[in-house]
Amino acid sequence: MPENRIMLDVLKGKAAFPPPLWMMRQAGRYLPEYRETRRRAGSFLDLCYDPDLAVEVTLQPIERFGFDASILFSDILVVPHALGRDVRFEEGRGPLLAPISAAEIAALDGETFHVNLEPVYETVRRLRTKLPDETTLIGFCGAPWTVATYMIAGHGTSDQAPARLFAYREPAAFLHLLNVLVDYSAAYLIRQIEAGADVVQVFDSWSGVLDEVSFEAFCVGPMAEIVRQVRAVHPNVPIIGFPKGAGAHYRSYRQKTGVTGLGLDWTVPLTTAKELQRDGAVQGNLDPLRLVAGGKALADGVDAILKALGDGPLIFNLGHGITPETPIAHVEAMVKLVRSAS
Repeated sequence: MPENRIMLDVLKGKAAFPPPLWMMRQAGRYLPEYRETRRRAGSFLDLCYDPDLAVEVTLQPIERFGFDASILFSDILVVPHALGRDVRFEEGRGPLLAPISAAEIAALDGETFHVNLEPVYETVRRLRTKLPDETTLIGFCGAPWTVATYMIAGHGTSDQAPARLFAYREPAAFLHLLNVLVDYSAAYLIRQIEAGADVVQVFDSWSGVLDEVSFEAFCVGPMAEIVRQVRAVHPNVPIIGFPKGAGAHYRSYRQKTGVTGLGLDWTVPLTTAKELQRDGAVQGNLDPLRLVAGGKALADGVDAILKALGDGPLIFNLGHGITPETPIAHVEAMVKLVRSAS
């Protein structure tokens, strides 16, 4: 890997100041150019599976803001879609799936999994040739627990009660689903790395709704196995885990999964983040609503993170994805605040 990709140095444990900077969901609805491309694509999944358009939207925030990393434009639900499940996205409602039954879990078939995802791999290949050489390319997938919540409920819910109940009532079927998702998610990440991704990130957006025992079984165990499988093929590629809402479980998550970098949501106290940073790179954790608010709220949030974490391995990011109502001027201000810090 090239030595001029600053994010890779940080993931090796080196401190860099100002730190490398990117945003989760940085290619998204807050950008007018994204909305125009999305309109031309037709459906959201058509956009994900069209390499020409997916490359276009992935590059948009890099061209506008010059972030240090670019994350593949796709969605965590392409994995169940590639496994043959019905997935669609409706404006104003988000993802909708046909809820999966225990019998359907047993019958999941990945025979054409990689064929179905070939457009995504082609997008990654093209991105690596089009991105500036100093820009880190991030591949990603959803964590098995988070993906399973959508497959079981058929849509997002506030507390993922359908998936939690299913796991309690149908433990064997649920464990099988997690195991299937582990294997195919790891294979998906490996293919992204082979196509040109420098780093991969696994999003566990719903880890915060689980009790201690379930967090260990549904989040930590599956993630540790994904890390093991990816490292068996690509031992030197950094892996970032983002167990949003993990709270007191963040430290054990890092230790037991073996992730290279740890994504932190905005609720993690900076004193805790500093402790976690002693074990390796951390990523985060500005409240996305500070970015929406701008002004003093934004400046204070950026300053606090840089003062607390700037002397260690830090990747500056939001504590979750950027929201559609975020003013572009506030993103520009954030970039300036981070990069002009001293």
